[in-house]
Amino acid sequence: MHIRHKILMAGLVGLMSLTVSGYSQASDPLIDKLVEKGILTVKEANTLREETDKGFQQAFQVKTGMPDWVKGWRLNGDFRGRYEGFFRNDPSFVDRNRFRYRLRAGLTFDLLEDIEVGIRVASGEPAGGPIGFTGGGDPVSGNTTLGNNGSKKFMYLDMVYAKWVGLKTADTTGTITFGKMENPFEFPSTMVFDKDYTPEGLAFDLSYNLNEKHNFKFVGAGFVLDEAGGTSRDAYMLGVQARWNAAWKENLTTTLGVASLNVLNPQTLTTAAVPNQGAGNTRTAGGSLVNNYQPIYTDAGITWKKESFPFYTGAFPITLSGDYMYNPGAQQDNQGYSIGLTLGKSGKKGLWDFNYRWTELQADAWYEEFPESDFGAVYAAAPAGGAAGYQYGANIRGHWFKLGYSPTDSVTLSVAYFLTELISENTPGSGSSVGRIQVDAVVKF
Repeated sequence: MHIRHKILMAGLVGLMSLTVSGYSQASDPLIDKLVEKGILTVKEANTLREETDKGFQQAFQVKTGMPDWVKGWRLNGDFRGRYEGFFRNDPSFVDRNRFRYRLRAGLTFDLLEDIEVGIRVASGEPAGGPIGFTGGGDPVSGNTTLGNNGSKKFMYLDMVYAKWVGLKTADTTGTITFGKMENPFEFPSTMVFDKDYTPEGLAFDLSYNLNEKHNFKFVGAGFVLDEAGGTSRDAYMLGVQARWNAAWKENLTTTLGVASLNVLNPQTLTTAAVPNQGAGNTRTAGGSLVNNYQPIYTDAGITWKKESFPFYTGAFPITLSGDYMYNPGAQQDNQGYSIGLTLGKSGKKGLWDFNYRWTELQADAWYEEFPESDFGAVYAAAPAGGAAGYQYGANIRGHWFKLGYSPTDSVTLSVAYFLTELISENTPGSGSSVGRIQVDAVVKF
């Protein structure tokens, strides 16, 4: 190819890199494609990357006034509007209808030396009920309910963290994160953690690519659950997880994980010490936990991509997954498991998915404040240390169905239905099953 053609292509790549706000590496995929097609040599590509990054950095600093150690920034988030209804075949139960929203908006700064600093705010309601709780907002939900005559609503710090990529080679990546962060652990279900839970503490993860088909990950974390001024026995959650991701064929992948979790000093996590949002654990009349929570957890999943499927564009993924938990810190009611099937994957224009999952989480398999907040049932009478009525947490089993469709890349519409019941009713024979429907519209930005 003539040199002027290469210069022209390089100029176009450089121009594109300067027009993509916040991403100093925006032109990398295009440069790789030019190398693949033989338009640029590897040496020319590396030189072009250096010049492009230098040009972007200078333009970014001039336009934003940022110091020279800030390489770029990213703005992202989503808005979700929801209708939700609770229904039960019981004359004493009052059906409930409500409209809610969730707004999350984050700003991430990329610094020199592979450091990332991020902050995200989210909507939400005060923890502990309508009066509020001095600890802040609901730990496992960013939902805000419309009502109260148009009263002003709350916004909270949902994440604030610093992340350092301390190890980066062709095959290995290692990071350390401190602050209020996105959950570093990966689970196929929400039996362990609600997806809206953003833990606080320290985490590190190590990812190693054995080859193009096999990846190994290791995560270790310590979460601060409560800092008690009257005692040195503060409550923490320590956990480690190992995961093996394998691509056996182009259309067949598997994942296998094992984890050990441990809640330290659970006796300090009384209903008066932290937001008492969940229920199900065995407690004293005063609200203290009776058992320890130190489960062993394992999960597995397999995904097969069918070449085509009716009303679906591209390869059609079918995923079967399951997980199991056993807590030796309790003598009984100490197991949890789930199994699920996912067809398709929404998130891109014209794509859809269907999800089904069965979950059973026994009363003392896991700490009641962590699991899925939309997965609950009805207590006819208040359990020890708790309250009557609809409660999520442990001691629950049931079904979860969800259908989603994305009319555009930024919008996803879905409807979900939960059919759940208590494993051990309070009182026995009183009935506890409830149906919960959610109709969502999510807009990403």
